Amino acid sequence: MSSEAEERTAFGDIEELGPVDYIVVEFPGNRMTGEGFPILVDLVDRGVIRIFDFAFIRKDEDGTVTAVELQDFGDEVDLTAFAGASSGLLDPSDLEDAGAALEPGNSAGIIVYENTWAAPFARALRRGGAQLVAAGRIPVQALLASLDALEDPVAGE
Repeated sequence: MSSEAEERTAFGDIEELGPVDYIVVEFPGNRMTGEGFPILVDLVDRGVIRIFDFAFIRKDEDGTVTAVELQDFGDEVDLTAFAGASSGLLDPSDLEDAGAALEPGNSAGIIVYENTWAAPFARALRRGGAQLVAAGRIPVQALLASLDALEDPVAGE
């Protein structure tokens, strides 16, 4: 089997996949409580998502971005459930791109995941010849700002 074919088997049948997304979550001051990690594990355990990649980076004060190994977090946060979550989708340039979004002195977790809950819907669309041509995400902060703007009357009206 070719290496490309071997890599594809890590994802299963490509035609069966749900939408695949990524998130970059910044931790100011490199402070991580670990509060969200049990919830992430629960999402995986319930089959809502499937994690393909889970990586951490740190951006130094001079702007240098470095990958951080899970074991480098020590006993601060238990990340053993995510050890080995690496499909090969993330490469060093992806980590650099994610680092560009960070403020110096902060770190981030990068997660590439399949929305397995949406796989049946995505399969049905593909069978009908449809294809996704655009997608996006509205950050909660932007949603809150829009709602605040709706509540505040414009001056002079």
